[in-house]
Amino acid sequence: MKVEQISVFMENKPGGLEHVTRVLADAAINIRALSLADTSDFGILRLILNDIDSGEKALQGEGFTVRRSHVVAVEIPDRPGGMHSISKVLAGQNVNVEYAYAFVERSGENAIIIFRFDDIDRGIGVLLENGFTILPGEKVYRL
Repeated sequence: MKVEQISVFMENKPGGLEHVTRVLADAAINIRALSLADTSDFGILRLILNDIDSGEKALQGEGFTVRRSHVVAVEIPDRPGGMHSISKVLAGQNVNVEYAYAFVERSGENAIIIFRFDDIDRGIGVLLENGFTILPGEKVYRL
């Protein structure tokens, strides 16, 4: 039920994202989802890849600092209030969301929300108890 993602720490300068994406492209790694957050000096690029082992190795080979972590991918209907339906349940059960990002497979069908919880197992339990669909990593890596 958990999805592996990597976080790549990079300088906040022109060409930083291009360097990461070039390394992955050269290694024939496909990016399934990403989120980029920055401060004035550095950025954290969070990636879900089709081959996390090869992607991590390629990036480390280029000198990037890479860290693995687990996140949860939840499928919700792509409609107004879809995100609220899940955030309401999480808030009601006092589950802390450290960060989240999302993407849509096909407009009007389903959205995939990627969550990082401070207690990932508790977050998964609350979502399952409330009927949400959690996608296994193997499915997310192939999207």
